[in-house]
Parts: sequence; C-alpha cells; structure tokens
Amino acid sequence: MIARWLLPLLALAGLVLAVTVTARGARVPPDAAPVAAPPQSSFVTHVAGAGLIEARSENIAVASPVGGLVLAVRVAAGDDVRAGDVLFELDARVPQAQLAVRQAEEQAARAALERLLALPRPEDVPPAEARAAAARAVAEDARQQHAIARSLADSRAVSAEMLVVRSAAEARTSAELAAAEAELALLRAGSWEPELAEARAALAAAQARVAEAQAELDRLAVRAPVDGRVLRLNLRPGEYAVAGRLDPPLLLLGDVTRLHVRVDVDENDAWRVRAGARAQAFARGNTELAVPLEFVRLEPWVLPKRSLTGDSSERVDTRVLQVLFAFDPGDLPLYVGQQLDVFIEAGPPAAAGTEAAR
Repeated sequence: MIARWLLPLLALAGLVLAVTVTARGARVPPDAAPVAAPPQSSFVTHVAGAGLIEARSENIAVASPVGGLVLAVRVAAGDDVRAGDVLFELDARVPQAQLAVRQAEEQAARAALERLLALPRPEDVPPAEARAAAARAVAEDARQQHAIARSLADSRAVSAEMLVVRSAAEARTSAELAAAEAELALLRAGSWEPELAEARAALAAAQARVAEAQAELDRLAVRAPVDGRVLRLNLRPGEYAVAGRLDPPLLLLGDVTRLHVRVDVDENDAWRVRAGARAQAFARGNTELAVPLEFVRLEPWVLPKRSLTGDSSERVDTRVLQVLFAFDPGDLPLYVGQQLDVFIEAGPPAAAGTEAAR
C-alpha cells in the first residue's frame, strides 16, 4: 500500500521544489545602493573628464646619470628639498682617484709655468757675469798681445808664425767673449715667449682635465633640480642604480605648493572646451569634497588616451585633449597621483546647438 503511493508523492515533492526554485530565481534583485553618491555638476552645460593630480612642476622622475652602486640616500619619501640638495650618492672611489691624478698633473704644469716666469734665477746671473768678465779680460789680453807684435819696428823681432798665432788667439778670445756675453744676455732675457705659450697651454689642458674629472665626480651626487617634495623613493643604499629612464623611477620629485589636475577630454568633446573655462573637481568616494579649479593651459597635442590601470604602456583606442587646471591644496586630503571627477564648463553639444538654431 505504501509503495503504491510513494512514487506519486515523490513526483509531487519534486514539482513543488521546482516551482519554488523557479519563483525565487525570477525575483528581481533590489538595486544596490552606491558606495558614494555620484557628483553633480553646477554648470548648465559641461564636459566631464577624468583628472589626475600632479605636481605644479610636473612629476619629475629623477634618474641616475651613470650606473653605479648607491652609497647613501639623503632623503626620504615626503621630505621637502631645495634645488641643489643632494638626493643620493653613488660610489665615487674611482673618480676621486682620477681627480687626484689630474690635480697632481695640474700642479706640475703650474710649477713648470711658474719656473719659466721666474727666470732668470737671481743666483744664476752672477756666475754668468763672471764668465763674461773673464772672457772679456782674456780677449783684451789677446788683442793687446797681437797689437804689440804688430807694432814692433823690427819685423825680425817676431816671427811670422808668432804673428799668426797671436792673431788667431785674438779672434778665438773675441769669439769666446761674444759667446759669454750672448749667454748672459739670454739668461737676463728670461723665458722665451713661445716656451711660455706652450707652458700656459699645458696648464690650461691640465685644468680642463681637472674640471672634467670634477664634473664626473659631481655627477655621482644626484641633486634636486627644483624645490619640491620627494613623492616616491625606490632606492636604498647598497643597491645598484641603473642609468636612464626607469619605470618606476628611482625617485619622484615635484613642487606641491600648488597642485595641477591633468584632465583627459574625449576628442569628440574637445571642440567644446575653451581656454579659460571654469572647472570643478570632486574627490572619488566623497562628493562633498569639491574643489574649484583655475585654468592653466590646453596641451596643444591630442594624444592617445592612457589607461589608468598602472601599466604605463597600456593604451585604449581613443584620443584625448589634455587640459591643465590648478588649485591650492591647503589642508585638503588630496595627493599627487589621485584621480578626480572633473566637470568643465563648455558650450552645448552639437545636437543641442542645432535644435536651438531651428
């Protein structure tokens, strides 16, 4: 008897279950309440765009001019720096040694020039004068001996050979006197101008090599190009800093005394935006946090839109006009890199303009 009614009961239970599941699945789920109310524009007509906060100086990606081992990092994220302050230093032992060699070469070149400029040495002149005086005395004696021999009345008193010897002695001593006097004059004249020019050129070349070595050494202390704040630091002592542009950069710096908002406007609405237009920005997640924006400039190049996913190489198939606005951050909890919803006061769209004309 029970087996007779079991199958119909199971079929009926299955039917009830199917109807219940179908009814529940057909219910329309209630709309989820938004996390934050969407922002509302205060302009009659506007263009909306996504804005990205950046430093007034734009975000400066500070790079290392050469690859090298990081010796010290002098700043931390959030530090305010002045232009010229050292941000980080690379290992400089080899350039320091090269600089020492170049400085020694400069000192040697300078000493050589100073030696030439100091000529003649005071202690070198008296010996040369004494040699010239001795040569003068010898030449005078030879001249007198030759004159005496020629003035004798009796030609037989002096042989012809002796006359020749005394004539030659006079000529030789006269030549020796001329050489001594020329040597003295040369010594008194000091350095020759071409020698001085050569020494000055050698000194200038040595100084240039020192300046080159000093510049190479200075490059290893990377300094802040502008006054600003360290926005991001991706560098630690002991790491190897690679030269060139990196993503992410070794250090991100910017002037945050006044912030800029870079707004992407779709190319279809670009014609509606005018220079000097008013704008208003809203923080995402808090529509109560609204900031009036001051127009800065229109970027003159319409560029491919970059997707805000964090991948710097990702692109989407559209182009945008970038408009820059500025605002004073004050105590507002807004930071570089934060996205804002921006409304820009603009002319009516084309369809509305056509209807108005009709």
